[in-house]
Amino acid sequence: MKPYKFILSGGGTGGHIYPALAIANELKLRFPDAEFLFVGAQDKMEMQKVPQAGYKIEGLWIAGLQRKLTLQNAMFPFKLVNSLLKSRKIIKSFKPNIAIGTGGFASGPLLQMANMAGVPTLIQEQNSFPGITNKILSKKASAICVAYENLERFFPKDKLMLTGNPVRQDLITVGDKRNEAIAYFQLDNSKKTVLVLGGSLGARRVNQLIERELEAIVGQDVQIIWQCGKLYFEEYKKFNSPQVKVMEFIERMDLVYAAADIIISRAGASSVSELCIVGKPVLFIPSPNVAEDHQTKNAKAIVDKDGAMMLKEYELEELFAIVFHNLLNDEEKQEQLSQNIKKLAMPNATKMIVDKIVALIK
Repeated sequence: MKPYKFILSGGGTGGHIYPALAIANELKLRFPDAEFLFVGAQDKMEMQKVPQAGYKIEGLWIAGLQRKLTLQNAMFPFKLVNSLLKSRKIIKSFKPNIAIGTGGFASGPLLQMANMAGVPTLIQEQNSFPGITNKILSKKASAICVAYENLERFFPKDKLMLTGNPVRQDLITVGDKRNEAIAYFQLDNSKKTVLVLGGSLGARRVNQLIERELEAIVGQDVQIIWQCGKLYFEEYKKFNSPQVKVMEFIERMDLVYAAADIIISRAGASSVSELCIVGKPVLFIPSPNVAEDHQTKNAKAIVDKDGAMMLKEYELEELFAIVFHNLLNDEEKQEQLSQNIKKLAMPNATKMIVDKIVALIK
């Protein structure tokens, strides 16, 4: 029998790339001689991250529609046609057994062409509110793996499977890595550690908040690991000190989660899924600048089950200092949030998705 061939597409942000890599790694464990090809958007971060993880990638000339009239929007029809034609060529020459999409601009043209070529397709939707690409692709998809309940209002019910989001497998054991983490980040074991996550590219409002509150936070005898994102690192690296570690990007997420006592985070779908598995007290600050405000919906799904706290951006000025101070000093509340968020974890997501992929290609 010929080795299987898997084509995967997802990107634009870490939230689409890491699920695709997690799925590929699990497939590789099961089919060591399989061939893999990723397809991404040619100027996005997947073009670095995927080769770093040891996989080949082809880039498409595609970008999303901006919400206002721009030159980029005028170019969109050309980019789309170009990407559809290139996707068709890739599928013809690679001849995959299945195409897997985890969201992001490039997955649209690729899965559309796979559908037209009669190749089975599987979509993995991370959010509680799906984007337009996946809504369109779902009509022809063979299966749709989702992380939230009640998505039959967007997708054909008979194709839906509740799996959760694929997460890095090394996060499942963060409880045992605290000492290693303290040493790795050169932290003070006697102080509490606050971890600030702004997503792979960074989050302006979160960074401005931390800059403003930095003295007050450190004054409460805590240390901070501040992942400010690659767009903002130059601006914020001046705040580096023994108590404040300013980082552009964190390679060892397992260790940074192990070190953290309290986490302040955006509410992208992958981050939310990871935080459920990690099980630490979380304060979500959802980004309001995303399609359909899906980060607020992601965070609310956890907050409604008393698994985390949330502040909207417009509430930060008035409420952050008091909410943070109260959480930091309330061990009972921290414990309760930890226990409740852990109950929402779906650690077997990757295995369930790969089981479904195997069923489709068999």
